[in-house]
Amino acid sequence: MQLDLYQVDAFAEDVFSGNPAGVVPLFEWLSDELMQNIAFENNMAETAFFVRKGEYFELRWFTPESEVDLCGHATLAAAHVLYTYLGYTDPAVVFETKSGRLFVDREGGLYSMDFPAWDVREIQVTERVAKALGARPAELFMGERDMMAVFEDEEAIRSLQPDFRLISQLDGMCMICTAPGLDYDFVSRTFVPEQGIPEDPVTGSAHCTLVPFWADRLGKSEFRAYQASRRGGILECRHLGDRVKIAGKAVTYMKGSIIL
Repeated sequence: MQLDLYQVDAFAEDVFSGNPAGVVPLFEWLSDELMQNIAFENNMAETAFFVRKGEYFELRWFTPESEVDLCGHATLAAAHVLYTYLGYTDPAVVFETKSGRLFVDREGGLYSMDFPAWDVREIQVTERVAKALGARPAELFMGERDMMAVFEDEEAIRSLQPDFRLISQLDGMCMICTAPGLDYDFVSRTFVPEQGIPEDPVTGSAHCTLVPFWADRLGKSEFRAYQASRRGGILECRHLGDRVKIAGKAVTYMKGSIIL
């Protein structure tokens, strides 16, 4: 068996930035075990697999450790492969996923994703959290999937040196750390060590939580955000009530074949 494999840098204007994702187009589904093994072998934050079903595509995402219910950057990467290499020309791509239907269209050179908006509730800042992050956040919130720590300024986010072992013991899938930005509306970093991703370079799905929070905090609905990982990535975001639009560019790093 031979499968096409694309490696795409999502939320990136140039290679070696943004968040790398593997994309494997399929004609029919492989076994869960085989897709998990491919994702483990790829050793990227996520590998996306999709199968066409008439007017839409079924889409699934795997980290090196497990399947996940939602992934932004690998969704953007899958749309990039469809438009750039597989002859897709419709105005928008419709993906059927474990998080419902997701839509990706092209807006002025960007891929724009329509994702759910997630609310948060404030919780107490504990010493356990402060020790895990190596710094005490000003506020702490629990969202529908992720925990989010809010700091006073961008420098606090950039200087974080977390203990990944301790973060993996906290509630939530992702630990999102965020603050107001200097050149951007807000900045963030996201840690997902329990899924085999100590720090995710650019996390589209984290902005399902970040965008509604900052919309309420800043009293605006459009944002230019930056994820301040080593690779870094820019996200153009809009708050639309119960949905968020998350947009960015993508570039292809590699196209190859998986030989099984």
